[in-house]
Amino acid sequence: MGNDQVERTAVVTGAASPRGIGRATARLLAERGWSIGILDIDERGGQALAEEITNAFNVKTFAVSADVSDEEQVRAAIDELEAALPPLAGLANIAGVSSPVPYLELTSEEWHRVININLNGVHYVCRRVAESMVKHGFGRIVSVSSISAQRGGGTYSKTPYSVAKSGVIGLTRALARELGAYGITVNAVAPGPIDTDIMGGPLTPERRAEMIDELLVDRVGVPGDVASSIAFLMSDEAGYISGQTLNVDGGLYMH
Repeated sequence: MGNDQVERTAVVTGAASPRGIGRATARLLAERGWSIGILDIDERGGQALAEEITNAFNVKTFAVSADVSDEEQVRAAIDELEAALPPLAGLANIAGVSSPVPYLELTSEEWHRVININLNGVHYVCRRVAESMVKHGFGRIVSVSSISAQRGGGTYSKTPYSVAKSGVIGLTRALARELGAYGITVNAVAPGPIDTDIMGGPLTPERRAEMIDELLVDRVGVPGDVASSIAFLMSDEAGYISGQTLNVDGGLYMH
């Protein structure tokens, strides 16, 4: 999106993590001319990123704090973003948590925590932002699933994470059908091994080597690999793509 076009805001959830996909995505979208609405449970981190982006890219940026698993908090936060920024035209659903707990050791509390954040949270944010997009007749929604949704785990997180991320793909397809008539495209990206803290912290050389052995490329992914895919799916050039899941996984999973 060029600066000569109508101002649009991209809402990015989970952007405050210093080594995360959300931060890379927010910065890349700002570089491409989007105004940025940051929604993150980390209030201080979100505000610091908003200031950083404003200074670096001279775009309108506003940060709000919310727990995406709480629908009331989500709606109130997005109300704030809508009041403070240009029309909400893009959404990158990136907030999420990992869960390496083996299934036979899984508690109900852990199951609900992971499902509530990784799936219900995506639904709550989509539902509220879609209301704004429908009013303007345009929207780009991209949600982060995972290669774990297709492989049943196998990277770091296990069953509840895989189930939630599978649900994100189903939600993406359903919303693409329902919202297309309003000028809204809905897609997902499914990252493979990406060197972020959601993988349990920085990768050791040994663990990195083990991951690379499974890949078709000779490196583990970085946040920018996923951010660039999200930015493309949110661009005008991707207007004929909807209901799709793009694997960004170094060839780890092939149909």
